[in-house]
Amino acid sequence: MKILFCASECFPFVKTGGLADVVGSLPKELVPLGTEVAVMLPKYRQIDDYYVLKMEHLCHFNLQFGSYSVFCGVDSLVQDGVRYYFIDNLAMFGGDRVYTGDEEEGFRFAFFCRAVLESFKHLNYYPDVVHCNDWQTGLIPVLLNDQYRALDEYRGIRTVFTIHNLKFQGLFDWHRINSVLGLNEGYFSPNNLEFYGLLSFMKAGLVFANRITTVSPTYAEEIRTGYYGERLDGLLRARQNVLSGILNGIDVISFDPSTDIQLPAHYDAANPQGKKLCKAALQEELGLARRDVPLIGLVTRLTSQKGLDLITCVLNDIMRMDVQMVVVGTGDKYFEDAFTDAHYRFPDRFVCCLRHDERMARRTYAASDMYLMPSQFEPCGLSQMIAMRYGAIPIVRETGGLRDSVLPYNWYTDDGNGFSFHDYNAHDMLHVMEQAVGYWYDQRDMWARLMNRAMKTDFSWAVSARKYMELYRGLLGIPEEPKPVRRRTPKAEKTSGAAPKKPAKKAAKTE
Repeated sequence: MKILFCASECFPFVKTGGLADVVGSLPKELVPLGTEVAVMLPKYRQIDDYYVLKMEHLCHFNLQFGSYSVFCGVDSLVQDGVRYYFIDNLAMFGGDRVYTGDEEEGFRFAFFCRAVLESFKHLNYYPDVVHCNDWQTGLIPVLLNDQYRALDEYRGIRTVFTIHNLKFQGLFDWHRINSVLGLNEGYFSPNNLEFYGLLSFMKAGLVFANRITTVSPTYAEEIRTGYYGERLDGLLRARQNVLSGILNGIDVISFDPSTDIQLPAHYDAANPQGKKLCKAALQEELGLARRDVPLIGLVTRLTSQKGLDLITCVLNDIMRMDVQMVVVGTGDKYFEDAFTDAHYRFPDRFVCCLRHDERMARRTYAASDMYLMPSQFEPCGLSQMIAMRYGAIPIVRETGGLRDSVLPYNWYTDDGNGFSFHDYNAHDMLHVMEQAVGYWYDQRDMWARLMNRAMKTDFSWAVSARKYMELYRGLLGIPEEPKPVRRRTPKAEKTSGAAPKKPAKKAAKTE
């Protein structure tokens, strides 16, 4: 099989969020399973020269983009067994930001979708499956269906569309975008691409992809309801027979406290002593005076989706507990101001680092005793998995991937790897936080067991990668790989004082 991932970002080349981590990790995990994997993404100006200098220029051609003939180049490099293709056009992807958030963004990713499909001819590369990710690649299935299916080389290509966050849908003016794409006007209808008077890139992927996936089993259920469905729940219910949820994983080699070069000390589940050194180092760096209190960490986008309004609602109550808090991230000005104010009111117990800082993020995971993630909705969430990998016990709301990855602690059975609450309610969150803090102070042996379980939880891509392989095989009609045949070894007869008899040949048949 040849699988091509198409995405707007991919770690380590360019990253603004969790999408980059997924596209940077999953393809590498598919390679050992016996498939040829490639990734195609825009060649942004933000890509470090370290990678740009490694790229090989494969081809360039003129792409018909409405009435314009536009330059399109394709550069490439190979890393970790995966070939990466970069769609090059300075006018489209040479700006100061990866995402502009304006009307022109529709043109940029419409160009990218068309360039992906057009590049196959010039590369003489025709994948079996094109795996599209989020709205930026949503037009690929419809363009393939409308303008490329007639070509013999494209007929066998199948498409998978993965929803990483249904809230962001890529809504633009139909006439402006279609002026450069040339789709049949019949596509702009409620049954196809039209969404409340606008063209929806997300809806294009949901309607025309052969299979739809999302990033956790619970989120696959939630988005079929009105509360989580972002007005697309009816469509998702109609296509539920091709919709599935596969939980994301994390790169357990990169996120490993026993080798992470960003940490002042290393540790693992068997030898966790280094975590105390990491905590003391961060407390000293940030001016947190006391060492004998629990540290609660948050590494997040500062938006309402992440449940930060619950935190601001009861922040004074949280700080009445004997705890310290560290917040790392940027986002809405309201939350940035609220956390800055908390820092001034509690200077030796509350710190906010309003910047994207990978070093500070990893040091916060390693230093934290608890990790707070009370999301309003969370398609999958990677932070809670990373936190557990670093021994920080998650406190989460039971939604999406948080529900699928965090098993709430049960005092009577001593099971679980974190704490959770169900309703989107600030005082429910506060109650669970108080419970966790109480355990930290009064039940140190229990806390050590809880931390050990959390660190040993397997969040690698191994299981999820096999589920994706099953999905691809089913899509292409490829039977499952035969399981290895087990041979029965006959037992030798026991005899008193004599060597065991050789088994008869007939007994050595295979099952």
